[in-house]
Amino acid sequence: METTSTRFRGARPTALAFGTSGLRGLVTDITDLEAYINTKGFLDYLLGIGDVGEGDHICIAGDLRPSTQSAKGGIMRAVARAIEDAGLRVDNLGLIPTPALTHYALQNGWASVMVTGSHIPFDRNGIKFNRTAGEVLKADEPGILEAVAAVRRAEYARPEAESLFQDDGAFKAGERPELPPVNDGARQLYMRRYLDFFPPQGLQGQKIVFFQHTAVGRDLLVELFEKLGAEVIAAARSDDFVAIDTEDITPERLDELQKIADDAIREHGPCQAVVSTDGDSDRPLLLGIDPDGKVHFFGGDLLGIVVADYLDPDAISVPISANDAVDLYFEAKGVAPLKTQIGSPHVILSMQAARSAGKRRVVGWEANGGFLTGSSITRNGRELAALPTRDAVLPVLAALFSSLEKQCPLSALFDRLPPRYSKAGLIDAFPVETSRAMIQRFSPTDAGVKEVVFDNGAVTLVFADGHSETASTSAAKAQEAVRQQLAACFTSANGFDDIVRINTLDGVRIYFGNSEIAHIRPSGNAPQLRIYAVAGTQARANEIVSMSLREPDGLLRQLEAGVK
Repeated sequence: METTSTRFRGARPTALAFGTSGLRGLVTDITDLEAYINTKGFLDYLLGIGDVGEGDHICIAGDLRPSTQSAKGGIMRAVARAIEDAGLRVDNLGLIPTPALTHYALQNGWASVMVTGSHIPFDRNGIKFNRTAGEVLKADEPGILEAVAAVRRAEYARPEAESLFQDDGAFKAGERPELPPVNDGARQLYMRRYLDFFPPQGLQGQKIVFFQHTAVGRDLLVELFEKLGAEVIAAARSDDFVAIDTEDITPERLDELQKIADDAIREHGPCQAVVSTDGDSDRPLLLGIDPDGKVHFFGGDLLGIVVADYLDPDAISVPISANDAVDLYFEAKGVAPLKTQIGSPHVILSMQAARSAGKRRVVGWEANGGFLTGSSITRNGRELAALPTRDAVLPVLAALFSSLEKQCPLSALFDRLPPRYSKAGLIDAFPVETSRAMIQRFSPTDAGVKEVVFDNGAVTLVFADGHSETASTSAAKAQEAVRQQLAACFTSANGFDDIVRINTLDGVRIYFGNSEIAHIRPSGNAPQLRIYAVAGTQARANEIVSMSLREPDGLLRQLEAGVK
């Protein structure tokens, strides 16, 4: 039933919702009013739990989407007004990478707000909140949403004459604040983080092509690489926003990157790598260039292995979607990676648990390549402070320096990993309700069960706390039915072996007898259905994704038809 708390002067605005990490929504829905309500609610929550006090600094920054900041307005201004109205002070860090904002705020003990849609399509944007200790975790979300609801009720009930907002949710004339002058301190501190950790001028002699597009860190990173000694060729800068998803590098995108490399080589001679980031520069994009000039894309989950190997951790946390080469490589070194749900809040919580258990060199990463450090790490007498949020710079630099130390090209670093190959892809504009129904259909009715193992007629249930038990007759029958439904789609005619395990920690991850993996999961940030594939060859991983995404009758569409 609709109430006055759901309607604003006759209209019913669309409320923002938490995705995998932060609030996300259509630009048309993130009005000044909506951005203000959510930010004010977040700050009221922090004030209520004592994480911030009256007059404290709140750092803000944003990406290069027009909706983030413009001459006429933008979400950052609404965020700033909410900070002021909460009795706090705005520290405007400008348009910088998300990890640069987080690093600066953490070093100063301040909360922060990043306005970014990260990698999602241009018609969307988002707001990411950080407490004084770092990213908002899933445990914070109910309290934040409750505080947001209270602010919403108050703003919707406020008489029009007393409101800051017009009927369409835009600020009234004279109410939209000017942002304070940009504080360059975060940008400088972020660069110093890497200049102090990596060897001075250590990239001397390296030619790096930087694909700039509309990455918010496109100038900062070029300057950083140059200060580390590299010759950087900046390419493909764009004024129109480009959504780069480092988990979804299509053949068309790869062709574009090859052309960028070809142009750079033609003008500047042999180059070692093409690098870039997503829109808010917290997810890396790394491609090696072989002696023939061909680019080779390295997926984020494999890149994480190379980076972790460089840092020598004693604890690793990765999402369940990561390539299982992570397990094969580090278990041989005596480190068993901890598996989490997808999203940096889950990885951070797992890293915190590792620290509490006495681990001292704690790292984590996501399949998109964003790398997190849960503890400070010293290497060759140089210290890298903890930065428990996704970062794009550390993985790129660690891979480049590792190749130099080992005196081998980038491709050789990855050739040394277990021969497991991954590929990811997605269907855009996929109804969220259908995605949820699909996942629910193939998940056990007991939410405590996170994995089902099939072995010669026996069915074993593995629970979230790690214990396992043999399934009852009825439970075994139900799980066998799910297995057969999936097998009707993932058939031997398409090259699939028998299904031996189904994991539902986050989405539906299907393990086959020949060690192939197909993982289906709705995006937490947009109406997208993702497919992750792992196989013994890159060609096969690519084939699984291609078969899954094919229109109109691919594997995902077949699964979709089964829930309609």
